[in-house]
Amino acid sequence: MNLANKLTILRIFLVPIMVIIPFFHIKGNLWGIPIEYFIIDAIFIIAALTDKLDGYIARSRNQITTFGKFLDPIADKIVVITAMIMLVEFGHLPAWIPIIVVFREFVVSGYRLIAVQKSGNVVAANFWGKLKTVTQMVAIILAFIDPNPFGAIFSGDLVGYEFVINLLVTLTMSVSVVATIFSGWEYLKGSKELFKEEI
Repeated sequence: MNLANKLTILRIFLVPIMVIIPFFHIKGNLWGIPIEYFIIDAIFIIAALTDKLDGYIARSRNQITTFGKFLDPIADKIVVITAMIMLVEFGHLPAWIPIIVVFREFVVSGYRLIAVQKSGNVVAANFWGKLKTVTQMVAIILAFIDPNPFGAIFSGDLVGYEFVINLLVTLTMSVSVVATIFSGWEYLKGSKELFKEEI
């Protein structure tokens, strides 16, 4: 197994570590934010970095494998959706955001599977998909260190650091949702070509 694939597997192993951190009931906080949130955030950042690193290594060393093509996008989805569900549990994120993300991932994964079966080509991410990925990662990283829930800036009660961080979270997460919807729509439009002979 090459290094790129090992990093992908490491990313998956980091997920249960993120999930079990709250069970340790780590006491203490920093700037009003529980220490365990910083630990979870650090693990998520490591996972996000391995996502970029394994892709770079695979391309630069010509280590692109079928196993890597299969597992890498799955690992990405597992990490992001897990982090979002944890943020919902912590009260930092409304449930409708990960619901939209999960719905889009099912649609896109199905489309890509059919596209590979019919044409043998792997469908590359479009502009909206790339924007979705970047803004999701940034929004999740910031959301773990935001003491307030998504959209709290509209209450008019936040000032200073709390206002700035919540503004950034709300803005980047909103952009990621819009990009998620548009990228999913682009794939749905493309599916007409795949099914035109059967409709």
